[in-house]
Amino acid sequence: MPKNAPAAGQPAAALIDERIASLGDWRGQRLAALRQLILAADPGIVEEWKWSNPVWSCDGILCTGETYKQVVKMTFPKGASLPDPAGLFNSSLDGAVRRAIDVREGDTMDTGALQALIRAAIAANRKRP
Repeated sequence: MPKNAPAAGQPAAALIDERIASLGDWRGQRLAALRQLILAADPGIVEEWKWSNPVWSCDGILCTGETYKQVVKMTFPKGASLPDPAGLFNSSLDGAVRRAIDVREGDTMDTGALQALIRAAIAANRKRP
């Protein structure tokens, strides 16, 4: 975890703000941009802080936002069951349930496709018994 890592006990939004600021490089900028896209996908999305990472939920977890040295990773716990016609999933493809998107420095993202994926994850969460 970065030296200036967020401290537990704060509201999730504040912890996410601190994580973004603590990165101080392209990863923080990318995580901030992804956060904005995720939140814009549906007004019911809630920010949480779990496993020392940002988590976005709506009737269940949609995705996490993990940061590593070379990638910002969005992990979708139900990704294997989601339609991905734009082929955004590029990591954890062998898993039976989850899928992830690894975003590297300089990568471009199809924002419309990402928001469609977020909305599909919301629909999947709402279908559960």
